[in-house]
Amino acid sequence: MKREPCQNRSEDLMHSLCRYIESHCDQPLTLEMLAQQSGLSASYLQRRFSRTIGMSPKKYQQACRTRMFKSQLKSDAANTTITDAMHEAGYASSSRLYEKLDTSMGMTPGRYRSGGAGELISYASAQTDLGRVMIGATDRGICFLQFDDGDDGLLAQLKLEYPKADCQPMQSQMQGLFDQWMTELNQFLAGRSKQLQLPMDIRGTAFQCMVWDYLTRIPAGSLQSYTEVANGIGKPAAVRAVASACANNKIAIAIPCHRVIRGDGSLAGYKWGLGRKRTLIDLERSGAVES
Repeated sequence: MKREPCQNRSEDLMHSLCRYIESHCDQPLTLEMLAQQSGLSASYLQRRFSRTIGMSPKKYQQACRTRMFKSQLKSDAANTTITDAMHEAGYASSSRLYEKLDTSMGMTPGRYRSGGAGELISYASAQTDLGRVMIGATDRGICFLQFDDGDDGLLAQLKLEYPKADCQPMQSQMQGLFDQWMTELNQFLAGRSKQLQLPMDIRGTAFQCMVWDYLTRIPAGSLQSYTEVANGIGKPAAVRAVASACANNKIAIAIPCHRVIRGDGSLAGYKWGLGRKRTLIDLERSGAVES
């Protein structure tokens, strides 16, 4: 469907505002300041930005700050302290830094800098309608949920994803929790729920987290192209980067990269096999999923 000129202008304005936030993300930015910058009312800006970009202006600024902070840590590790990087990214205190990075980094800044070395990941596997599944979890939540035909391949993939982590079989005291997660996963695969609600310890760059967060808001049964996702996060030129973020997803289904296809309608690739992707799409579109 062809978009109206006014819609095009509105989206262009929101993308322009994204660029403004990116270049000023280390500064305090209130909704009122952004409204003045864009010439819109604060309430209208909030609605329009969230609808176009897929997140609020505040959350978009936070994603930009996280990206800047990570870049500072990685680009000059010998000379830049965590405190220096914190101030460069616009965080006023370490408590604010850790509060905001807790979910977007999935680990403390120190551990991020060392590649997650010393992190304990407990894992267990089980059989599902999609084949064997392995779940890996830290004390913050699930950081790995993937499918394969056997446990050996799954464990190899877990160690490939987290080469510096200490990966150990799940202890008996966690079995009850694992059973709960498997019950929820199997209910989804049986068509009795629309969305997995699992505790997640998400590991990725700011851009990847932005893509993955957007994917979780694509309704079950709906599909979007890589181009539509790139537009949705305010990065229309980042189509290939969106595809890369989908390919690097470590938590299947809960981060529903199976809902992203090529612009021509073909399924494109899927980390866990096109057969599984087709099964998930058919499941969500079948009408068997309860409203």
